[in-house]
Amino acid sequence: MHVDELPIDDALVRALVEDQLPALAGLPLGPSPAQGSSNALFRLGSELLVRLPRQPGGSVGITKEARWGPVVGSALPVAVPEVVAVGEPGHGYPERWSVVRWLDGATPDAPAPLASDLAGLVLALRGLDVPTEALHDPALRSYRGEDLRDRDADTRADLLACRQIRGLDLDLDGVLEVWDRAMELPLAAVTPGWLHGDLVAENLLVRDGHVTALLDLGGLAVGDPTVDLAVAWDLLDRPGREAFRQAVGADDDTWLRARGWALGLALMTLPYYWTSMPQRCAGRLAMLRAVLEG
Repeated sequence: MHVDELPIDDALVRALVEDQLPALAGLPLGPSPAQGSSNALFRLGSELLVRLPRQPGGSVGITKEARWGPVVGSALPVAVPEVVAVGEPGHGYPERWSVVRWLDGATPDAPAPLASDLAGLVLALRGLDVPTEALHDPALRSYRGEDLRDRDADTRADLLACRQIRGLDLDLDGVLEVWDRAMELPLAAVTPGWLHGDLVAENLLVRDGHVTALLDLGGLAVGDPTVDLAVAWDLLDRPGREAFRQAVGADDDTWLRARGWALGLALMTLPYYWTSMPQRCAGRLAMLRAVLEG
């Protein structure tokens, strides 16, 4: 999946758990059916999940989740993974890793009638106070909380890379037109707030037609939270997007900026994961077509 992918298998996870968390060593262990691109996931018994970063440097996200997850999660209308333990490097594996409580639910399929739930989640995250410590924590700085215009060169490079993908059925000229419009926006005047940073279907769980959990806080950051509005183009149809927009109170500039974020985040996925994660790429293609729709 990644050029610098760390070798992770059942034997490694078992050895780490046995050495560092002996009280859990007797529980059944095996790969989770659902896997992420940032972390390898292993079920540990029926109630726990082991998460190991796939790439060097992934300890930052593990540490961040353990420190700030409880702070953010306490204010949200949905559950977040509870960190039970944080493990240290060992057996040749160089990163920190974590054990979290398993959360039941299903990944939502698009389009989903979730505009109200998603708006409530975004507004709750925005309404959470940012402690002084968080404002000065370098782990909570992310390009996804900065000015969208900083992504211009990278996004144009991603677009050029997409033009080389054989069989890609997407109006890339239309994509470029939307991006050009977003690049004409002035710098947003916003008060730094909390953002999830990767608010997409893969990081949400639903039960009985409602959002019940927000997963993977490894991208949690403090900055301009507009990026989280990009979920509208991932999960909602056009009427749903309009309802979501009204609920979060996004003006024209903010909405176009959010549309630009949705475009950029989806576009970067295609050349990187085209062969290794076709299902994710299919979802991002649908997201880009929604961006073109408006």
